[in-house]
Amino acid sequence: MLTLASKLKRDDGGKTGRASGASDSTHRVSIRDRLLTKEVAELEANLPSTCKANFPDEDKLHHFQLAVSPDEGYYQSGKFQFEIDVPEAYNMVPPKVRCLTRIWHPNITENGEICLSLLREHSIDGTGWAPTRTLKDVVWGLNSLFTDLLNFDDPLNIDAAEHHLRDKEDFRNKVQDYIKHYAR
Repeated sequence: MLTLASKLKRDDGGKTGRASGASDSTHRVSIRDRLLTKEVAELEANLPSTCKANFPDEDKLHHFQLAVSPDEGYYQSGKFQFEIDVPEAYNMVPPKVRCLTRIWHPNITENGEICLSLLREHSIDGTGWAPTRTLKDVVWGLNSLFTDLLNFDDPLNIDAAEHHLRDKEDFRNKVQDYIKHYAR
């Protein structure tokens, strides 16, 4: 895992004020990138023990992967990869998140779409995205999809939810089969 604390310190230490002239526009940092610099440092300090963040390019904090390895419940022993892209309009809009690991889950489709209210721009229950939310909230929310936010009553993958309702043991077996084939 890339430790970003040293990069963040190095970047902060290199600031000597604004450059003048034409080169000024090449050194501007977007609001998103300034927010991400702070949020990534906070995330590193508060990452759940079941999660690992990977920033493939330390200069592009807006694109990273998250591995979630649940230590309890149906998905224990699996390793699930998520791709997180933070749009330029962040923090007014939520990050775009996709599950890269094929999974049998009521709130994640086999194509990687995710049903997590805080990732919605507009939510009728008031729990959707708000500018006060951070990457830490997103990571903790994704982690919780495997435990306390696992929701069979409001599914995105209706087949998985109905399967659980019909036969919990067979559902567990199918989850374990998916873990064996896709989530190691």
